[in-house]
Formats: sequence, structure tokens, C-alpha cells
Amino acid sequence: MKRSLLLLLLPVTLLLFSSPSHSQSLQDKIGQMLMVGMPNSGAAKDTLITDILDRNLGGVILFAYNLHNPVQIRELTDELQEYANSSLLISVDQEGGIVARLDEKNGYAETYSAFELGYIFNSEDSTRAMAQMMAHWLLEAGFNMNLAPVVDVNVNPNSPAIGRLDRSFSNDEYRVYEHASWFIDEFNRQRIATALKHYPGHGSAVVDSHFGFTDITNTWQHRELDVYRWLIQDGYRDAIMTGHLFKQDWDTVYPASLSHYAITTVLRDSLGFEGVVITDELFMRALRDNYGFDESIVATINAGTDILLFNTNIYNNMSLARYVISLVTAKVADGTIDEATINAAYDRIMELKDNRVFTSAALVEGPVQKPGSIQVSNYPNPFNPATTLTVSLMESQDVNVMVTNTIGQVVQQISRGHLHAGVHTFRFDAGALASGVYFVHVRSGSQIKTHPMMLVR
Repeated sequence: MKRSLLLLLLPVTLLLFSSPSHSQSLQDKIGQMLMVGMPNSGAAKDTLITDILDRNLGGVILFAYNLHNPVQIRELTDELQEYANSSLLISVDQEGGIVARLDEKNGYAETYSAFELGYIFNSEDSTRAMAQMMAHWLLEAGFNMNLAPVVDVNVNPNSPAIGRLDRSFSNDEYRVYEHASWFIDEFNRQRIATALKHYPGHGSAVVDSHFGFTDITNTWQHRELDVYRWLIQDGYRDAIMTGHLFKQDWDTVYPASLSHYAITTVLRDSLGFEGVVITDELFMRALRDNYGFDESIVATINAGTDILLFNTNIYNNMSLARYVISLVTAKVADGTIDEATINAAYDRIMELKDNRVFTSAALVEGPVQKPGSIQVSNYPNPFNPATTLTVSLMESQDVNVMVTNTIGQVVQQISRGHLHAGVHTFRFDAGALASGVYFVHVRSGSQIKTHPMMLVR
């Protein structure tokens, strides 16, 4: 009888302890749900280090004021990861265009906006090339999460936060879906997580949620959900960022970022999203002017949010992480928040970290992708006016090397003929070509290798 009871209980016991949430304290699990901004120096930076070391902080978002040059950025992200007991999500907004924290001002290059990629070029090669280049920048800099792409449909071209800033790929939802898919794929190839934003759709809004209450009740169109539906059906499960967007027929009290109906009923239960839900920044005036801080924290967690995003690590002159962990712990104790909700959020965060992003600097020291028989690169990149192309061949073969522009026109034939196994270098002088993205194509038989490069005048 005892043996039968043991056999009956064993699977249940194994199931209980197979979940990562059972090996951490409640406070540590709450810490993983927080992503905060970073001050550059002083006592607030010391507080951040304490948050990472002692409060199991889950993530850090870096802004332009943190990022000075490629060497400094990599040293910073390495330093932050070294403090962490559980590897950090280190995120940045790198959409391209006006919202790009890595740009020409800190040692990188100007990038095309979603509008340019979706409306002007409308080419898979162009979007992939731009995303691939930015993904390599993030990889080398030590970022493992990009809070992009914007998948808002450009319903209102004059929308102050989206259309007016060229942040949408298109006013056609299927074109948004296509370009977002290509963008996501290039980051995922480097094991960098992405975040679709701003659910359920900021593209129709007449107000910017950074600056005030944003009601989309009468402007939002149901087709804005199609982009999310199609990507989720394709298997997307990195992260979705909720907007502070009020839709009265969904929730009469809260915007989507705080709404159980928006996050659990629609996004999870109806659309089937199983990944991480992250808020837009929680000090935006759309929330701050209309809801209390504690109220927003409790509401968004109860709605089904996994990661709470803040642009600072200080609240009321103390550690924001410490305050939120204390608040949420108390709300669990009095039954306002169910501990199972915290466990589920923690498990989704750890699944993302464990399975879909690099979380160690060691992983980015070498190539992420398994090398094929042809490898191509260029240095410097970006360049002006010339750069050296490097083509590596594992075996002797007939090879055609050319450079094209974003619409596929050949701008220079580099080499055509038989090349021996080994490394070959070629000089590409852009001459009078205009600034922009160009592609090196190396073709051998049915095999084609394409590499993007950026000319900056």
C-alpha cells in the first residue's frame, strides 16, 4: 500500500519541483518581474547594483544618455551581467529611424525608419538587411532584448506618437505583419528577444500616451489586432508590450496595460499568446495623471503582466525595486494578488531567458550562427567612401561577388570566376554613390550569401 501511494505521489512531486518558480522566494520572483532604467553615476547607480545583487532584479533598460560609444556600451552591459545572480534582460529601443538608441551620435550609423522600410523600399532584403545590421550591433554591445518592432498599423498618419514619427511600416496590416516578421527573424537568429508594440494598437491615436490620457475607443480598428494574431499563429512568443491605451468597450476603468480583459481575455485566451507581456513605461503621463502608482502596479499584475517597465530605478528617494517588491509581497499576503499569478509570470520570464536569448557575455564573443561554406563581411562598417570586403570559402569554387542597392540594382561587379579555398579580400569604393544600405552578394551554384553594409556620407 505504501509503495502504491509513493508511486502515485511521485509524478505530482516531480511536477511541482520541475517548475522554476518553486526554487525561488516570492521576493526573488517579484524582482525578476522588474525592468528599470539606469542612472549614469552616483548613489542611484549604487542602488541599481544593490538591486541586481540583493533583489534579483530581472532587467535593465538603457537609454541614449547611458550609451557613449561601442566600447563603453559593451563594458557597461558586461559589468551589469557580472553583478547578476540570475542573468539580466538588458534591453534597448532600437526600432530604426527616430527611435534608435544606437546611432551616428554614439559610434554607429543612421538607420532607416519603419516608414522608409515599409513604404519606400517595401523589400524583404532591405528590411532584413537593416534588422540584421542592428541585431549585430546589439549582439556585439551585449543587449539581449530589443523593444521593437512597432507593429502599429498606420491608421492615422498624423498620430503624434506613431505616424508623425514614421514609426509604422504601413497602413496595410498585412504589410506590417510581413516586415515585422522579417525584422523579428533577424534578431532571433542572434538570440535577441523582441517585443511587439504597442498592443492593441497605437496607430489611430490622436494623443501620445507619453503626455496624456490616450482614448482609442472611437478610432481603433479591429484589423489592428490581425498583426498580433498572424504573428502568434506563426509561433511568436518573445514579448508583447502593452500600450497605455484606453478602449472603453474593452474596459471602462483601465487602459490596456492595466486591463485584465485586454491582456488575459483577449491577448492570452483569444489570440493564444503564451509569451511574456511587458508594460510600456509605467511613469508615462497617460497613467501617472490618472491612476495611483500602487494602483497601477497591482492592476497590471492582476491583469496578467509579466514584466513591469520603468525609466528609472528610484521612487520616493529610495530603490524602486525595493518599494515594488515590498508592495507586491504585502498584496500577496492580504490576498489582493494571487501568488499563482506571480509564479506564472516568473515561469514565463525564465522560459524566455533560458530558451530564447543569450544571457552570458561568453555567448557573444564568437559567431552565433553556425558557419556555412561561404562567409562574407566588410570593415569598416559603416564606411565612407571605401571598405574592404572579406569572403571566406571552405572549398575552391566558382564565385560571383557583386554589390547591389536596396532595389536590387548592381552598382559594382566585384569578382567573377574560380577562387581557391581560403580568405579573399576585395576593395569596394562607393565613389559617388549616395548614403544608404548596400548589399554584398556572394553566389556559388545554388548557394547565395548576402551581407548588408552602410555607406554614411
